[in-house]
Amino acid sequence: MRCPFCYNTKLVLHSSEMSTVPFEEIWNYLKKNRGWIDGVVITGGEPTIHEDLPLLCQEVKKLGFLVKLDTNGTNPKMIRELIDRELIDYVAMDVKAPFTEEKYSRASGANTASLLAKIEQTTQTLLEDGVEYEFRTTVVLTMHKISDIREICEKIKGCRKYALQNFKAGVETINPNFQTLKPFTKTEMESFFRTAKNLIPNTVMRG
Repeated sequence: MRCPFCYNTKLVLHSSEMSTVPFEEIWNYLKKNRGWIDGVVITGGEPTIHEDLPLLCQEVKKLGFLVKLDTNGTNPKMIRELIDRELIDYVAMDVKAPFTEEKYSRASGANTASLLAKIEQTTQTLLEDGVEYEFRTTVVLTMHKISDIREICEKIKGCRKYALQNFKAGVETINPNFQTLKPFTKTEMESFFRTAKNLIPNTVMRG
């Protein structure tokens, strides 16, 4: 995905320019700080595109840490494996937009024709399984309306937790046009929040 409002531009567009951190360095850091760290978040980009993700989770779990996974939900097979093998303790899944090809493609910057079914499958897995999770949506001016939040909530109704996040302004974004875009006002965010909370009581607001 190439979400136009994403601020991980270097990671998404120029990952080859970034240095690789040896796992031994991470391992040593975790062991040294065991008394201060409860868990490890594996994020991206999209972690589930890497075939050795289960191995990474396994090694972190061996050290006694909780593992949280951030995902866009496009690899339900990997999510299923991680849950079944008890390699993750918490999943945060981004829901970019209502589950229509047009809206999801616009919000993700990618053709989601072949991805929506997979995203919906991951959604159902989380709704039906015992693993702790949250769905979350970053709301962006020009891209999201109250009706969009209502549509999303209808789709994930009954979920344990839904988080609304305001767009982060003033940072480099994948689409440069979004760099000068303003976030929603506090009043506008509260309107989104009320709409979501009416359908999903366990809604929280961030940012």
